[in-house]
Amino acid sequence: MVQRHLIALDLDGTLLKNDKTISPKTKKVLQKAKEEGHLVMIATGRPYRSSEMYYRELQLDTPIVNFNGAFTHHPQQANWGFYHEPLDVKVAKDIVEACSSFQLHNIIAEVIDDVYFHYHDEKLLEIFSYGNPKITTGDLIRYLHDSPTSMLIHTEEDQLQKIRDHLSSVHAEVIEQRSWATPWNVIEIIKAGLNKAVGLKKAADYYGIPAERVIAFGDEDNDLEMIEYAGHGIAMGNAIDQLKNIANDVTLPNEDDGVASYLEDLLKLK
Repeated sequence: MVQRHLIALDLDGTLLKNDKTISPKTKKVLQKAKEEGHLVMIATGRPYRSSEMYYRELQLDTPIVNFNGAFTHHPQQANWGFYHEPLDVKVAKDIVEACSSFQLHNIIAEVIDDVYFHYHDEKLLEIFSYGNPKITTGDLIRYLHDSPTSMLIHTEEDQLQKIRDHLSSVHAEVIEQRSWATPWNVIEIIKAGLNKAVGLKKAADYYGIPAERVIAFGDEDNDLEMIEYAGHGIAMGNAIDQLKNIANDVTLPNEDDGVASYLEDLLKLK
């Protein structure tokens, strides 16, 4: 009897190649892992609507972690649990107000699949309209009534640290914030205490799998907690140094089937 492992996959820069596809080799290895009794799941910063196609492509039947842990659910089992922990709407509006003293391009709030743009934004509309969300444009102080799952502040490189410093000094207790990889000068904000590891642990506990049999792959700073939590926390070859430093191991980059080659060796899937 094979010891079941739970395999958690970040999407961008990890499972996905740079053209946002899953390579045939990686798909085959993940299929083999499932056939041997292992569990495969996705843990991403993306909303469900823009990760669902990969969930279907891999024919998964596990929970999924979205918005970096602010939303975890099981797409095929409504009774599994619906864990949505948004940011308090009052805090969200305080942030919008404070941002008016900085130079920025836009502020976007997402309430699961409803997207609110503070300013009209052709460039970002394209990215966010994936999966047909309901989109509202206009002053967030007026139009945002529900507590957002996540907020994004799109700014200039020279403003990024100033805004982050302000957020740290005023809202440190109630928010988690991180910035997206270059070239995006985007600050992402979710409720304090949330990260991918929180959602991953819910799934691991549900399946009765201890942390030492969790294998997690990631490449960015939103993967830090998950890589730390997993018994096998694996950084991609293309990962940031901060992640490589805390990972148990480093595999090949996302362009070279890093996930597949690591799993083949560890779980003897050759």
